[in-house]
Amino acid sequence: MIQRIFLIVLDSYGIGEAPDAADFGDFGVNTLASIAKSSEYNCPNLERLGLFNIDGVTCKPSIAAPLGSFARLQEQSMGKDTIIGHWEISGIVSPKPMPTFPHGFPQDFIHKYEEAIGRKCICNLPYSGTQVLVDYGMEHLKTGALIVYTSADSVFQIAANEDIVPVDELYRYCEIARKMLVGDLEVGRVIARPFVGSSTDTFERTTRRHDYALSPTSPTMLDLLCENNKEVISVGKIYDIFNGKGLTESNRTTSNANGMEVTLQIQKRDFEGLCFVNLVDFDMLYGHRRNVDKYAAASTEFDRFLTDFLANMRQDDFLMITADHGCDPDYNRTTDHTREYIPFLIYGAQVKAGVNLGTIQGFSTIANTVCQAFEINSNFPTAGVWNIIGRS
Repeated sequence: MIQRIFLIVLDSYGIGEAPDAADFGDFGVNTLASIAKSSEYNCPNLERLGLFNIDGVTCKPSIAAPLGSFARLQEQSMGKDTIIGHWEISGIVSPKPMPTFPHGFPQDFIHKYEEAIGRKCICNLPYSGTQVLVDYGMEHLKTGALIVYTSADSVFQIAANEDIVPVDELYRYCEIARKMLVGDLEVGRVIARPFVGSSTDTFERTTRRHDYALSPTSPTMLDLLCENNKEVISVGKIYDIFNGKGLTESNRTTSNANGMEVTLQIQKRDFEGLCFVNLVDFDMLYGHRRNVDKYAAASTEFDRFLTDFLANMRQDDFLMITADHGCDPDYNRTTDHTREYIPFLIYGAQVKAGVNLGTIQGFSTIANTVCQAFEINSNFPTAGVWNIIGRS
């Protein structure tokens, strides 16, 4: 029987354009193909697990005998953002996208928000998180007005210099916004974006970012695991994505490297349940900023992590590697996420090697597979695959 499951989400690690990509404004996108051509890309462990044997993955040659089972998953939810992707991984299909604000938030809402917090707001437009500091940072320093902005995602972001607005105060402003953003304004996340620096060329965002997400709309696999007395340990932004629901332990991280280090430490512990990991740098630092080589180098860094992780796996461990959407760093039509298939790599002593599961409709096959491996009854939209890949 499986004792521990490690579910690692490589945030935005898409593997090719989904059939409905054009409906989301994406054409010819392929995150994996873009980074695999970089000289910074060297991922022998992912190759051994079967990444290049997945249907439709042609950017590098397949191998004769992959160590794991593998599939590509197509999203059923009507969105391509982090929350919708993770929720579907955990069993919730979202029939409509969360609201976005390509022209900024309504002015009447901004006025009410300013009255609630006692400060003015500036910007209120979709913006790059770094460019908004260049264009509005000095005005913020002079006036104390909050820099409010959004993106192509369903987000309300507030940037403030830590010397002007203490971080705890910024968090309080975000909590107020979270309560006020309801109905048609109910964005997926309110995000605190603290920064430091005294001039345009010294502004730098800090690691004290904090997300205030919606709670899941129905029970997830995390809730089922808790109800069945399993531990559910999160690493990275998982806590924010699920608003703390269904977790027994949370570990915040500052980078991919920190997240991988924390995961290795958890691997040394005895527990029964799920360790759910998100590595966000792929998306936040390299995908949205359209940096192919840095994205490829981050993939190589993760592959090096796998060398130690795979060597330390126990007989009753189960590893799953996947993504939540794409963010093709070589796609210049937008800097948004891209609508792509995601990989599903499955490995462990109790997992059959070399099983090609083909293309599966729905990320929620992951939720059902986790529950099946723990012998927990579940009924999420897409069937699990433990009965196919698990060794009897």
